[in-house]
Amino acid sequence: MCSHAYFENLLTHMTAALQKKINKNSAFNLQEELPFLERIYAKKATIAVIGLGYVGLPLVCVAHKAGHSVIGFDIDPSKIMNLNRGESYIHHISKKSIEELQENDRFSATSDFSKLKDADVILMCVPTPLSKYRDPDMSYVVQTTEMIAQHLRKDQLIILESTTYPGTSNELMKPLLESTGLTAGEDFFMGYSPEREDPGNAQFSTIKIPKVVGGLDAQSLALTKAVYDSFGIDTVPVSSLETAEAIKLTENIFRSVNIALVNELKVVFDAMGIDVWEVIEAAKTKPFGYMPFYPGPGLGGHCIPIDPFYLTWKAREFGLSTRFIELAGEVNTSMPFYVLDRLTKALDSRFQKSLKGSHILIVGVAYKKNVDDSRESPAFLIMEHLRERGVNLDYYDPFIPEIKPMREHPNLVGMIGIDLTENSLKKYDAAVIVTDHDHVDYELIVKHTAVTIDARNATRHVTRSDLREKVVKA
Repeated sequence: MCSHAYFENLLTHMTAALQKKINKNSAFNLQEELPFLERIYAKKATIAVIGLGYVGLPLVCVAHKAGHSVIGFDIDPSKIMNLNRGESYIHHISKKSIEELQENDRFSATSDFSKLKDADVILMCVPTPLSKYRDPDMSYVVQTTEMIAQHLRKDQLIILESTTYPGTSNELMKPLLESTGLTAGEDFFMGYSPEREDPGNAQFSTIKIPKVVGGLDAQSLALTKAVYDSFGIDTVPVSSLETAEAIKLTENIFRSVNIALVNELKVVFDAMGIDVWEVIEAAKTKPFGYMPFYPGPGLGGHCIPIDPFYLTWKAREFGLSTRFIELAGEVNTSMPFYVLDRLTKALDSRFQKSLKGSHILIVGVAYKKNVDDSRESPAFLIMEHLRERGVNLDYYDPFIPEIKPMREHPNLVGMIGIDLTENSLKKYDAAVIVTDHDHVDYELIVKHTAVTIDARNATRHVTRSDLREKVVKA
């Protein structure tokens, strides 16, 4: 149970802006709000999670394990069916974790959104992609908020976790929710806590990653903080929804810009006969003033290739340009073409062979190592260009046996990955390593293909000199 002293101390240490909201003239009344806070901490509040993907499903598991009653919502009936029979559909989330959800009556999964009225806290974990013009596609957020509005009642807390531009909660969601006649900050509450998932990273699971929390007002902030506190997650309160929304963009822009830097260095150093990977390994021995980032064949996933452009779009509203962000985007999006160029030159210089009619194997189509998530993978752009140039194309990925439907690259949907064997490899003129999954036999690949284009330094442990000669870094 929480105490008056705990929340008085919490609110006292908020920013000056929040302190003004809890003075004697404020609408905030700690005594009146305490029952909701107590229900959260006592695990008597029902938690709803909308969107049961790479962000939502881990939250379901964490909230349930902490002792909450949890309702999972998704429009995909296959996810609901899998969860209700104790099956996991995400590689790094174990079957045991899903089976634990079924051990008591505190969890249910459904596509019936009328059950939102039974929830005290609603966590939104829906996609925020870009349109083909690189503008934010807010359709999932809008549709989900409208669905919540249909079932909104008093004393509910709505928390958006999706990465988005500063102002989304206040400018987009709040009017939709208030169209019900209920007033935000009085009848219901709003928070924002950006997801920080790193799928496949066993060192930093959901429970181990601190959560930034922002609120519409002091009440909303206290409630939002209480939710994640009750999950057992460390929280970092900030002064506003907009600040919390800006933090996730800042984190991913930082990564995008630094990855662009090492990608550019890779191209420059290669022209000089210098291995950028060796440079990075030596540079990172400096104990201060340097942080290693690594080059690659392009950016993938639902964060780094997309999120920076949310700020670019929002900045235009203020008549500002984001030159660093856009330049980084240009460098990173050029990397698949750099890989293609290295492949083309290798075939020509070594075998006097053109791409057309050659047999090429793509190794890895997931956007990062050791996950079954292929969203925005640079492998698909490389594969499409190879097909357009008359290549006989196959792929291998132990995590993705078949290419599923996606927003782009429809011509690749339905491709089946090959089995990686000595016999299967012998027919390929080149293998292109796009994703460096662990536990792949890269020496086998190098040994039995004519040339290997390595965009991830995955062949670094292949040391035989005759095999090293068959590797081209990209």
